[in-house]
Amino acid sequence: MVKRIGSLFFLGSLVCIQAQEKTGDIETIEVQGKIISTPYKSANQNISVITREEIINSPAKSIDEILQQIPGMDIRRRGANGVQSDIGFRGSSFEQVLLLLNGIRMNDSQTGHNSMNVPVDLEDVERIEIIKGPAARRFGQNAYAGVINIITKIHPGKKVKITAEGGDYESYGLGVHAQIGNDSFSQSLQANSNSSQGYMYNTDYEIRNVFYQSKLKIKEGSINLQAGFSEKKFGANGFYSSPQAKDQYEETQASLISLAYQQSFGKFRLSSNAYWRRGQDMYEYIRNKPEVYRNMHIGNNVGGEVNSSYAWGLGTTGVGVELRKEFLASNNLGDRERFVSQLFFEHHFSLLNKKLNISPGISWANYSNEGNFFYPGLDVGYNFNSNHKIYGNIAKVHRIPTFTDLYYSSKTEQGNINLVPEDAVSAEIGYQFQNKNLLAKVSGFLRNSDNSIDWVKRSLEDPVWYAQNVGKIESKGIEFEWNHQLLSWLRYSLGYTYLDNSFQQSNEFVSRYVLDNLKHQLIAKLETRFLKYFTNELVYRYNDRLNLGSYNLLDEKLSFKQKDFSVYVLINNITNTNYTETFGVMMPQRWFHIGFSYNININ
Repeated sequence: MVKRIGSLFFLGSLVCIQAQEKTGDIETIEVQGKIISTPYKSANQNISVITREEIINSPAKSIDEILQQIPGMDIRRRGANGVQSDIGFRGSSFEQVLLLLNGIRMNDSQTGHNSMNVPVDLEDVERIEIIKGPAARRFGQNAYAGVINIITKIHPGKKVKITAEGGDYESYGLGVHAQIGNDSFSQSLQANSNSSQGYMYNTDYEIRNVFYQSKLKIKEGSINLQAGFSEKKFGANGFYSSPQAKDQYEETQASLISLAYQQSFGKFRLSSNAYWRRGQDMYEYIRNKPEVYRNMHIGNNVGGEVNSSYAWGLGTTGVGVELRKEFLASNNLGDRERFVSQLFFEHHFSLLNKKLNISPGISWANYSNEGNFFYPGLDVGYNFNSNHKIYGNIAKVHRIPTFTDLYYSSKTEQGNINLVPEDAVSAEIGYQFQNKNLLAKVSGFLRNSDNSIDWVKRSLEDPVWYAQNVGKIESKGIEFEWNHQLLSWLRYSLGYTYLDNSFQQSNEFVSRYVLDNLKHQLIAKLETRFLKYFTNELVYRYNDRLNLGSYNLLDEKLSFKQKDFSVYVLINNITNTNYTETFGVMMPQRWFHIGFSYNININ
């Protein structure tokens, strides 16, 4: 029945689902770019913005869970509440998505499994900007299929916010967020701790985040400092190897410190940053028995970049340079390192009374071990008026294999030092309508990949997964979104994504990731406000995944907020659905949560 409903959406009304943002709020947002920031309404790519208001009202407990509410995003979780998730866009692998925190790269050169180790809690996120489609010419490695930029913000004033929550499976969370400052200099510090005994054997977890941020305003600019630490300890029942490996255990850490400077000098804008990200990953095949099998990986990414833009008579021109050194020390992968140099060029200009907007660009990257790569691209958009817009873009991208792809070795996995980088040409055309109360989008997309990297088996009976360049993949699909503020107290949204993967493989084998994408994805949201202080949001998701079948999920959050006090009741998986999102790892059934927050304003 649900499949028939999804087909009707696809063949009939072609209306897509999504409840990302209030349409009026996003008109003033500038989507942050490495070189040039773009007003949301002027962007010529498919962009979604999750605003602070949506985060507050959503029945999501972590960043990965709220990303699941964006059409086209495929978040394959292992466990709940942000324990571990693989991020994909429109059939991509989890290695093909770039994750940023306030514009700073968070991807791990060891493996994309650790990309979501971000030292901020969902409670402290101001907004999330999502670019669907390739963006390597703007952002570099990993921006193969999309970019996610998590943005936090410091507000002037003196305030302490306390949060607490509890729920099923002996889960609890505590947090504090303190901020102090004025319009000239402000700073904030947040700390959160969450834990649970787990929804089945060996799925317990402990997650701790600490994040500091400061902003010093200078003439026509600012200096920003951020530093954070994240630690996760969790039972990994069936996460890797095979579903029968029920006693696996993992501990991960991620540390980040960065200093950013930006300033405008008339029509010239300069921005730069320096950063250091450290990642640590300890894995045991049998919990508390490291003598059986244990891996320890410690990786460091140290880098910096300088970007500039200049507005002149023929548009805005941007150039930038980024240098990065990646180190890894591992008892399994060995001691590895590589140096990355990258140059960026981009130009924006308009014709026909600024109705036609064109943005060509190219970047060049040199990897010390893999050679040189070029990432050209072109975005074009035409605004019929302030409400109607059509756009199209095309780009070429590459992805360098991770150290795990190249060197990992165990009884069940074997890396491949002969892997070559995968590459793709991606394109999208779309239409967007937007006014104060309605946002509607429709688009078609295509990605032709070559030398795609996957982990494969020669047969189902083969105990070992091998990293391999598996051949050509053609991914094409359509996507629709409809977000409507129907009444002052009623908002709803719909979104639908259809994806078709054509796999031209050179040999017969069993695929681990490439043929695990969502074919149909339907998302619906309904938000109501009543009795002045209450908000209720329902989120329905239908996923039809190749190899794993289809399932329906319904989440709900009822919130009460008055001045500085708020309380909520949240229920995930109301219908008690049995489902898995990746690799046969069973996800939780119905899960109740209750929590509150209180702001203490300091004079």
